[in-house]
Amino acid sequence: MIEFFFDCSSPWTYLAFHNIQPLARELDAPIRWRPILVGGIFNTINPSVYASREKPIPAKAAYMKKDLRDWADLSKIAIHFPPDVFPVNSVKVMRACIALEPEGKLVDFAQAAFELYWGENQDIAQDAVVEKVCQRAGVDAARVFDVITQPAIKDALRENTDEVIRRGGFGSPTIFVGDDMYFGNDRMPLIRAAIERARR
Repeated sequence: MIEFFFDCSSPWTYLAFHNIQPLARELDAPIRWRPILVGGIFNTINPSVYASREKPIPAKAAYMKKDLRDWADLSKIAIHFPPDVFPVNSVKVMRACIALEPEGKLVDFAQAAFELYWGENQDIAQDAVVEKVCQRAGVDAARVFDVITQPAIKDALRENTDEVIRRGGFGSPTIFVGDDMYFGNDRMPLIRAAIERARR
């Protein structure tokens, strides 16, 4: 079992979300999708992220954008750093991911949210954009807006976020194979090795 803790507000998570699926299919390894709020992690244990955003190192920031373009090209997906809204408030879409998982629509919904935000620079905090996400994912928007206000959905998202912190996570994506933790899109070879090792 692969556990994939994720927040749609991260471009590296979009890459990992895209790249882990063919790996899982190849190895016949099920994925347990675990929506979180990465801002909750930063607020609790990793506030250095905010300091680095306020005072970025120009050379490092420039390289990060190049690195992101290189990974997006390799992964054959479109990622453009949003010039209008970053970071984005992803709470509505992440609650919706929690709500849609039992009916098998989490992946479709998350994919649409990633595409609209990272591919098309649309603010997924806005209700009109969440409606577009619902339309692309083939889910009823009115029902989604109703269910994301329910305490059980809010609690489940909070519990996932708290769990990944307890298990040593500090950002998104955080991926587990058993008790082994991996962080980031570029850990796919290590995840492959962990799955193969567990099967020996």
